[in-house]
Amino acid sequence: MPWAKIGCMICRLETYAQSCNPEDQLQALKEDHINLFYPDVQVRGEYPAYMRRYFEENGIELETLPEDFEIIKENTADFISFSYYMTYVTKGGPNAKELSGHLVSKIKNPYIRLTDWGWPIDPIGLRITLNKLWDRYQIPLFVVENGLGAVDTLEADEAVHDPYRIEYMREHIRQMKEAVCDGVELMGYTSWGCIDLISCGTSQMSKRYGMIYVDQDDEGNGSLKRIRKDSFFWYKQVIQSNGEVL
Repeated sequence: MPWAKIGCMICRLETYAQSCNPEDQLQALKEDHINLFYPDVQVRGEYPAYMRRYFEENGIELETLPEDFEIIKENTADFISFSYYMTYVTKGGPNAKELSGHLVSKIKNPYIRLTDWGWPIDPIGLRITLNKLWDRYQIPLFVVENGLGAVDTLEADEAVHDPYRIEYMREHIRQMKEAVCDGVELMGYTSWGCIDLISCGTSQMSKRYGMIYVDQDDEGNGSLKRIRKDSFFWYKQVIQSNGEVL
């Protein structure tokens, strides 16, 4: 189908430098390079120069055929989809490699709050990353994962009140709207996730992301009954109003 659009997907790791020290700024740039290496290849159609240096300095040799690069160049992605949950802080210096590559940064950002599992909550970071991706690639963007892992309480009347999740999603959607006003072409937004499921990162059911509660605990006990949370009804209004009612 010639009208079909094929995109790529990355886990977007927006990284802040700890200070205005040039070494910190350079390390943040290097972290960005490692994260954006994949869309650089898939969208621009070639291996970036900074990764050729990285491969050489780390003893990495790619086994390729001449036609491989032609295939990459002729089959670039039409859009970029990405997950966004939090931002990271890094710094340069001799210990920079020890700080790199962790799911959650070892350096805490004093300006933002944390989730129950220590993940930074940074809605403005989503606007920043949308602008950076748009400036770099100039193709449509799609936020396909964004959500809050939290401890939810099932009340005696089978209600689940999760205002913290509503606030999290509301503020991220607001920042997406700001990014659109900035000129970003945003295809859409899908949350993670619509229903509670076992966390991939911690293997816990108690780390709940969904807008629908599932009656099951960390040991697998429960009826598996589905119960709509407050966030379910809130998000229904958001969808019906195309984001106008937040």
